[in-house]
This record gives sequence, C-alpha cells and structure tokens, in this order.
Amino acid sequence: MPLLACNRTGFEASPDGGRGIEFWGSSFVAGPQGEFLASASTDTRELLVADVDLARSENVRRIWPFLRDRRIDAYDDLLRRFRD
Repeated sequence: MPLLACNRTGFEASPDGGRGIEFWGSSFVAGPQGEFLASASTDTRELLVADVDLARSENVRRIWPFLRDRRIDAYDDLLRRFRD
C-alpha cells in the first residue's frame, strides 16, 4: 500500500507562554515498497501532489503475499488480557 505522511511546518507558540513547539515538515508519499515518490520541504508550507500507480500496488501485493505467510497460531496471546 502507498503511504501518505503529513506533517506541518513552522513554530506554534504555547498558549500558556511556555516554550511552544517547532514542526519539522518533511511530509512525503511512499510507494508500495517504501520508495519515496514525493517529499515536501522542511521549512515552507507547500501542497504535495504525487501520482500513485494503483496497478503497481496490486502487482506488489500479488508477488509479496504477506498475509498468506502469517503465523496465526502465534496470535493466541493477543486475545488475552494478561499473558500467563
């Protein structure tokens, strides 16, 4: 699956006069195998647009059958509130 990661840029002052927070930017779009398709800057506002090839995503899903190879027998502890 493609991944779209969004992060704002700039500084936001704290409403109570504290230190505030600096946002780093660097929004990006990654393809189905983690490759960067587009990335935004770290210091200016911008609109990031990228073409995502859904047919390629489907092809990667077929050649890398992640869900087929899972070990559902190892999931038993996930259903318990406390592990014995």
